[in-house]
Amino acid sequence: MTGMKRIWLIIIVFLVTQHLFAQELRCNISISSQKIQGTNRTVFETMQSDLYEFMNNRKWTDHKYSMDERIECSFFINLEEQISSDEFKGSIQVQVRRPVFGSSYETILLNIKDKDFHAKYVEYQTLEFNETSNKDNLTNILAFYAYVILGMDYDSFFPEGGTEYFQKAQSIVNNSQNAREKGWKAFESERNRYWLVENILNKSYSGFRSCMYQYHRQGLDIMADKSPEGRGVIAESLKSIQKVFRARPSLYILQVFFDAKSDELVNIFSKSFPDERNRVSVILNECDPSNGSKYEKILKSESF
Repeated sequence: MTGMKRIWLIIIVFLVTQHLFAQELRCNISISSQKIQGTNRTVFETMQSDLYEFMNNRKWTDHKYSMDERIECSFFINLEEQISSDEFKGSIQVQVRRPVFGSSYETILLNIKDKDFHAKYVEYQTLEFNETSNKDNLTNILAFYAYVILGMDYDSFFPEGGTEYFQKAQSIVNNSQNAREKGWKAFESERNRYWLVENILNKSYSGFRSCMYQYHRQGLDIMADKSPEGRGVIAESLKSIQKVFRARPSLYILQVFFDAKSDELVNIFSKSFPDERNRVSVILNECDPSNGSKYEKILKSESF
């Protein structure tokens, strides 16, 4: 084989491998800067492009993903205040979707709004993430949610399968305890990054993670072929959430669960049998009273 042919063979193998195996996330990034006046608008376009590259081109695990296996997620960053020429405050909304086996339906695993987005961004400066420090709050926030996304996805396929990634997210929290930006410390709020990963990893509230596996893998994933059985498993999984609620009603992960699942639960159990609708409605109204009017639709649906 000539040298030139060998080079072309290497290039072809590389391109095929790149096509077959990809990074873990297919992450859409949107940035809104409408509330910020007097700044060159191209900086926000560059920021959006850089954040997209950071999330989608970085390897977050040691596992090989095909293009079809990438986790669908989206970040919506709403910049509300410019502190200095390169420093911004606002919020970040993170949503994660998961395909349901045997269907074209995608379920929402996570739909969370973090109001403590505070970061510096210098146009054309490479985004760098350091796993052992908080030198860059922007990449730490992005990496934190990347690992939470992975943890939630793995938990939905295997019992507590996402532990490794939740622990990585917790390490970022621990490394950020001296950060001047908010969102990392226990005393700042009961609903921030610290409490999100603390609640998830706290064994006292393990019912949340049990529910995530049972709800998705044993419930939703069989509904295409066995709809009544799948609904029954999902109804049973809600008892784990109820147990967590009764242990500590104010837990952040309870809000996180229902922010992602309330509409879906209405759709699932509006097609259920009367006794099951009644049992589920009792649990939902106890654990998520703020969405009580929404859950009324379950009881008002037509009986089989």
